[in-house]
Amino acid sequence: MSRFFEPFSGIPNVSGNPALTDLIADPARRTVLKGAAAMGPLAVLPSCALLPGAGGPLIGFASIPASSDDAVRVPEGYRAEVLVAWGDPIGDPRGMPAFRWDASNTAEDQELQSGTHHDGMYYFPLPLGSDTSTHGLLVMNHEYPDNNLLFPDGMAGWSAAKVRKSQASVGCSVQEIRLENGQWRMVRPSSYARRIHANTPMRVGGPAAGSALLRSAASPDGRSSFGTFNNCANGWTPWGTYLTCEENFSFHFKPPAEPTPMEERYELSPKVRFSFRWGEADPRFDMARNRNEANHFGWVVEIDPYDPASVPVKRTALGRFSHEGACPVVCPDGRLALYSGDDRTFEYLYKFVSARPWNPTDRAANRDLLDEGTLHVARFHADGTGEWVELVHGRNGLTAANGFASQADVVTFARAAGDQVGATRMDRPEWVARHPRTGDMYCTLTNNALRGTAGREGPNPANPRAPNRFGHIVRWTEEGGDHAAKRFRWETFVLAGDPAHADEKVRGNLKGDLYASPDGLMIDRRGVIWVQTDVSPSALLRTDHAIYGNNQMLAVDPDTREARRFLTGPRGCEITGACMTPDGNTLFVNVQHPGEAGAVGVDPARPRSVSNWPDHRPDGRPRSATLAIRRVDGGPVGT
Repeated sequence: MSRFFEPFSGIPNVSGNPALTDLIADPARRTVLKGAAAMGPLAVLPSCALLPGAGGPLIGFASIPASSDDAVRVPEGYRAEVLVAWGDPIGDPRGMPAFRWDASNTAEDQELQSGTHHDGMYYFPLPLGSDTSTHGLLVMNHEYPDNNLLFPDGMAGWSAAKVRKSQASVGCSVQEIRLENGQWRMVRPSSYARRIHANTPMRVGGPAAGSALLRSAASPDGRSSFGTFNNCANGWTPWGTYLTCEENFSFHFKPPAEPTPMEERYELSPKVRFSFRWGEADPRFDMARNRNEANHFGWVVEIDPYDPASVPVKRTALGRFSHEGACPVVCPDGRLALYSGDDRTFEYLYKFVSARPWNPTDRAANRDLLDEGTLHVARFHADGTGEWVELVHGRNGLTAANGFASQADVVTFARAAGDQVGATRMDRPEWVARHPRTGDMYCTLTNNALRGTAGREGPNPANPRAPNRFGHIVRWTEEGGDHAAKRFRWETFVLAGDPAHADEKVRGNLKGDLYASPDGLMIDRRGVIWVQTDVSPSALLRTDHAIYGNNQMLAVDPDTREARRFLTGPRGCEITGACMTPDGNTLFVNVQHPGEAGAVGVDPARPRSVSNWPDHRPDGRPRSATLAIRRVDGGPVGT
């Protein structure tokens, strides 16, 4: 998630959960988990099969220095090329309008072009069922608009036409790509290419479908929906569908003058000072006119990239919150577990387990698999154990007497359900990833500068620093190696930040190259942990963040915990969305919002004042873009 939003997080979780202040003396120095039970079968997922090892060191490249240049840097022996940038035509056969450097493209153009603010993504081989690494579908999220960058005059003369283009710039892109002569290119036109945006028709599945909470002017029956936006991290399924995850949706709505406590719990309140102003020109986003429309967002949306005529489905069984991904793991009995962080300060870590196993021989049988199952939320205990608490109507205090009349209420207000059962409040839980060899799970906690400040909760075992300005990563092992288990053991994997910092309260324990604010997370088939950072533009290159340079991507050895810097991005950007081809020879990485300068995004009068990447045209503007990174000799990335 972009730190663009953090200055506006004015309504943190202030539930009355136990603070768990009985800290162990130093959770950051816990010994590595020992005696982990044997893991179950490897998940039948493209990203989880182990690549053959070469017998050499896990990480083989020489690290690069931190950088403040307006450029992408990678190690010697590697080449990083821009595959697709905001505004490039995606290959839709209906049309391929070129990007206009003055940002004068229309909303209709934008619906046929790559969206802005590239984020989570995944590579799907072509044809379906193959493992080819030279031809596939690259599906990516477009998190949020920078309205000052989308238009020649920014937000001046705000209008319905500008809102429509802003809405067209977000959501997802499905793009066909092919490797030819060692270089990736877009396939244009492509029968697979399509944009999914804020007005795309969808349906609602799971326990909230048809609920009174989802009945609105746009969806009288609560079973249809329109659009997806603020799509951040992502997931996928073993049957070849993409999971896009709706994060900070509240900023797109004009809130009611007098919000309910549940609306405040979801930051749908005048207390939140930032807005994309959609509700000023589109009544669907004005909660004074359409109160329930906001309940259509904050879900995981399943998309079939192989069928361009398919209708995306909002899977409400996975809960409604600021979803940072949906990391999939196949359990020993064939059921699917999906892990998600709620990426706000003092929020929770969740796990969904499907009610039945997936069917590897009948793709159609998995169509609605994610509509039935059990949602859980995590409690981390001071002794290094943890538990997954069921969020099921009628259990653990989730009753009508406490405001939950049905399972629809539980999933729609999953945050409040987490409050009720006493979940552990975390420091912005973001991406989750599974190690393919050990089965260990990892979650990045980007930061929480509010922890321990006046009136806010202090440290707890899983979040040991107050304030937490640099972030950390936790690691856990599910009991018995079963990802459907109710209990786990955990440890603090690393505390980000400078080990030599003068202030011991913010000092990190990193080995190797230094980084701050870990966000994106991917573990490749060899077991290398790829960490991507998201230091806020308001902190980037300033005071004690200066040593980290621009945001970056590092490779981390899970055993030694040594980090090596692999990539540095241009000015003002976030590095995010890493994924690989099945052979491990291509790494795709997203560069999001280059040129961003704090809470207002890009200055429309001076769009190139911070960055002019990737085009560096005298009449251009910074553009989010996707990189294809390969070794010059064509070998596996990272070796």
